Amino acid sequence: MSRASAYFGKERAVAIEAVECASRVCQAVFKRLVTEETLTKKDKSPVTVADFGAQAVVNLILEKHFPDDPVVGEEDSKDLQGEEGRVLREKVVDLVNTITEQPLSSDEILRLIDRGQYAGGPKGSHWTLDPIDGTKGFLRGEQFAVCLALIVDGKVRVGVLGCPNLPYELDKPDGERGVLMVAVEGQGAFQRRLHGGGRADEVLIHASKVADTRDATFCESVEAAHTSHGDSANIAKLLNITRPSVRMDSQCKYAAVARGDADIYLRLPQKAAYEEKIWDHAAGNIIIHESGGRVTDVNGNPLDFSIGRTLSANKGVIAANANIFDTVIDAVQTTLAGKF
Repeated sequence: MSRASAYFGKERAVAIEAVECASRVCQAVFKRLVTEETLTKKDKSPVTVADFGAQAVVNLILEKHFPDDPVVGEEDSKDLQGEEGRVLREKVVDLVNTITEQPLSSDEILRLIDRGQYAGGPKGSHWTLDPIDGTKGFLRGEQFAVCLALIVDGKVRVGVLGCPNLPYELDKPDGERGVLMVAVEGQGAFQRRLHGGGRADEVLIHASKVADTRDATFCESVEAAHTSHGDSANIAKLLNITRPSVRMDSQCKYAAVARGDADIYLRLPQKAAYEEKIWDHAAGNIIIHESGGRVTDVNGNPLDFSIGRTLSANKGVIAANANIFDTVIDAVQTTLAGKF
């Protein structure tokens, strides 16, 4: 039976398991290593440990179930090698071995991390992984995501987002936290508790039905470096949007649009030469599409995951509900005319 005819049931289940395990790794690191001192000194070593540990754990699970599937991952092991990398390596090894059933050697963990070095491309099946999307959000104890997607013949077929700090209901910020979103091509998008009751806990989600941009809300990055807030303000003016933006780091923004917490996500290009990475968008892309929203680049072109490790054929990313998407893309193109 082909993967397509099997409806990716096994891939879906394995991806959820991998993201849940990696999310536990990240949460453990935050509790153990993030302190007032590390934040004051702007020390990123905790998130580095979590990045490597999460990638090793995800690749361990993927290799167990799909040994022939390569992985396009964000990390490689070069910073963990040799005497210079010893302290960091020991922290990663200790962390990973709190999650695994059997202890793994440091060499085995480095090998698992380096399973993420696949070049990508248009043929066959491969996974793409961002073990922690939203570094600064993670360190602040705010929004970050573990992002995993399956690409088959250049198209995203399965996507899973683990959002450990995202409120289950955005309008209840002090309530339950920890959300997992999953989508399979043609099957809709679903939300469940990150460490909850399994498939029985899943709820179908939908992008908003807002039909007039005057009633719409942006979801934007906390970090200005990730998009142009000035251009966003111009676009908001063209669209008559006056509501305050929902600001959060990471692919949690895709999650927010997919379940209707916000209506528009703009990742506007900052530099003409910059190429978005596929792991930053693959899972969010399919979750938006399966929730009834739309995603393109700023020129209205679909995101092309068939080229390699980057979206080199695209500039920026625009996501919105289907009712207002065309109006949004017109405003984006008017604002960016001649820039890219």
